[in-house]
Amino acid sequence: MKHLLPVVLLAVLAAPLLMCQSSEPAIPKTEPQDVVRIREIPLSVQCWTFRKFTFLEALEKIEALGITCVEAYPGQKLGGPDDKATFHHDMNMKSAALVKEKLKEHGLRLVAYGVVGFKNDEKEMRKVFDFARKMGIGVVVTEPAYDDYSLIDKMAQEYRIKVAIHNHPDPNKYAYPETVLEHVKNCSKWIGDCGDTGHWMRTGVKPVDALKLLEGRIVHMHLKDLDSFGNKNALDVPFGSGKADVKGILEELTRQGYRGYLSVEHENPNEVENPSPPIAKGKEYIESITYYKGYDEILSYGWNGFSKHGWNHYGPGYFELDSETGVLKGNGGMGLFWYSAKKYGDFILELDYKCSKPVTNSGIFLRIPDFVTSDDYIYHSFEVQIDDASKGIHTTAAVYDAEAPKLNATKPTGEWNHYKISFVGDVISVELNGVLVNEWKAEPRGKIRDFASEGYIGLQNHDSISPVYFRNVFVKEL
Repeated sequence: MKHLLPVVLLAVLAAPLLMCQSSEPAIPKTEPQDVVRIREIPLSVQCWTFRKFTFLEALEKIEALGITCVEAYPGQKLGGPDDKATFHHDMNMKSAALVKEKLKEHGLRLVAYGVVGFKNDEKEMRKVFDFARKMGIGVVVTEPAYDDYSLIDKMAQEYRIKVAIHNHPDPNKYAYPETVLEHVKNCSKWIGDCGDTGHWMRTGVKPVDALKLLEGRIVHMHLKDLDSFGNKNALDVPFGSGKADVKGILEELTRQGYRGYLSVEHENPNEVENPSPPIAKGKEYIESITYYKGYDEILSYGWNGFSKHGWNHYGPGYFELDSETGVLKGNGGMGLFWYSAKKYGDFILELDYKCSKPVTNSGIFLRIPDFVTSDDYIYHSFEVQIDDASKGIHTTAAVYDAEAPKLNATKPTGEWNHYKISFVGDVISVELNGVLVNEWKAEPRGKIRDFASEGYIGLQNHDSISPVYFRNVFVKEL
């Protein structure tokens, strides 16, 4: 018994310490800094997939797949009253009008055309560009036999139509991405690469590696997945079931900010009579790995890059927008940059933010009830705070002046953080870097006198000494 007393005494003395330690919240495991959330990249179908059918029959099959964009190729039988007509840049006005009529009937857009054999002759080249302009085509796909791209570049800039250099397998001239890059590196932004993932694989080139090499010069994609790698006889399989690493491809395209189309081109000769089932299966896989499926990107992107279209600013200062990267930088303040195009009731808001200094101060306002003409909005809408230097109800992830976060999941100053904020009914949930840090049944508290069932979303610019940065602003209406 004399040996038990010290043991019991130690246990009694240690108990309060253990209780104290267990009451402290564990440091949450946050997402890695390089996590990529796959953006919804629009699908199109390269009509070569339906080469056993007429162009008009292909439109019916594309509509049935739930895909709304089309890439045509020269030489496909057109269908319709003229049994000799083909889809081609030389087709007559009557055939062109029929194409437009059928596209509209099926709710489809013609977004690309190729592969076209450009002649290095201005008169002949203009035929293709005039046709593309007339049909509303934004990308022409080609494999030039010559090395001087000066005329193509001139036409692309004049018509403001992109030209994408396509690759077939080795020994094709453009089989390796290095060759395409060498040819386009000194051209305008209107000329770039059309990466065919299947043909890269047949050549022995990993698609993700090729995309990294071509960063900034990819204007179009032909998406394929194959059953083997480095095999010229490899067969197309549904996306996600082969060796292409489709998830890695979409992550890399998202990381690069790719804004073109994924043109589905299923070439398996055993399925040429009915390629729709494997395409549908592959489409389901893409949708399953697309993080931002069903979201609206409210910091909009167009032909000239990102813009503030749909946004207003109230109060001092402003947000500077990099039109190429879509990064907002706060200047001056204290003001509000708010999305005035739409009010939201129940929604999920996701965005990235970065603090330039530990004392950076900003916030995201939810359900601003009215058009902002005064500072009164701060009393009628909740703010999810950004302020690592403060504590409690004023720190990062707090519902400002009302509810403190339960955990601290911020990343170090200078790194990008990801907010996922939902407002459903009267419940506000805040996830920071993948960790649920705040969940609160909202009520008037602190400076908040009342709140609305729907309203606008706003970003605060606080000062120029320690500016805040935002990017990737997405909203999903529930």
